[in-house]
Amino acid sequence: MPEVNEKVYKLIEVTGTSPVSMEAAMENAIEKASKIETNLEWFELLNTRGMLDKGRVSGWRVTIKIRAVL
Repeated sequence: MPEVNEKVYKLIEVTGTSPVSMEAAMENAIEKASKIETNLEWFELLNTRGMLDKGRVSGWRVTIKIRAVL
């Protein structure tokens, strides 16, 4: 029987922010997470929020779930 590659994963949930865009907020969250966890494989967007100031978009906040191989 062939050997099965068994992996164990850790899921972490982080929130990133940016005054520029949703993408920048996601990249900020992933960059910070990669300094703490290694072997990050994928992320899932869980929540997106926009911040307002005087009726204008002033920033973005995104919550993502990231999977890391242990």
